[in-house]
Amino acid sequence: MAPATPSTHSAISLNINGEKHTLSVDHRTTLLDALRERLDMTGTKKGCDQGQCGACTVLLDGRRAVSCLQLAVAAEGREIATIEGMAAGGQLHPVQQAFLDLDGYQCGYCTPGQICSAIAVIEEHAAGWPSAVTDDVRPEAGPPPLSADEIRERMSGNLCRCGAYVSIVEAVARGAAETQAVTSADLPQSQSRELTGRTQESRAA
Repeated sequence: MAPATPSTHSAISLNINGEKHTLSVDHRTTLLDALRERLDMTGTKKGCDQGQCGACTVLLDGRRAVSCLQLAVAAEGREIATIEGMAAGGQLHPVQQAFLDLDGYQCGYCTPGQICSAIAVIEEHAAGWPSAVTDDVRPEAGPPPLSADEIRERMSGNLCRCGAYVSIVEAVARGAAETQAVTSADLPQSQSRELTGRTQESRAA
C-alpha cells in the first residue's frame, strides 16, 4: 500500500493587530499574500515581491519584516502588526499624523510600509540600537541624536519611487518627537526629563 501523500496545506491561526484569524493556507503562501488575498488586508502593498523595496513591511513581534519573504505558516504564534492596526481608538499614530501633515508621500503606494518601518525605527533608536552612521556605538553612550543622516540610514530599506524622501525624513523626525512626548508623559519625572533632553538634541541635530 502506497504511503499517504503529505498534505501541502495547514490550518493556521494568525494574531494580527490583536485579533485572531484562522485560515487554511498552502505551505508556500507568503504572509503578504495571506494578508492581501485571504484576509483582505490590502494596506500592506506588494511591490517588488523580492524583499528589496520595503512596500510590504509589517511588524513581527515589534520588529520590521518584509512580509513577501515571510511564510504565513512561520508567522503563527507571533504578534503581527499591519498598517491597519497602527491607529488606536480613532486616533492616528503620531507617525501617521506626521506623514499627513508634512506630505510624506505622493502616490502613497509605499506609505504603509514607510510608516510601519518608521514606527520600528523609532523603537530601535529609543532602545539604543546603533546604525551604520552612528559615531559612538558604545552601549553606555545611549541613543544618538536622531539626525537626518540617522533617519536616512535607518529607513534605507524602504524605497519611494516618487522621491518624497525629504518629507519622509521630516515626518519620521516629527513622529519620533511626538512619540517621545507621549511616552515621557507616562514616565516618572526623572525619566521624562531624560527623554525630553534627547528629543531636543534630535531636533537640533
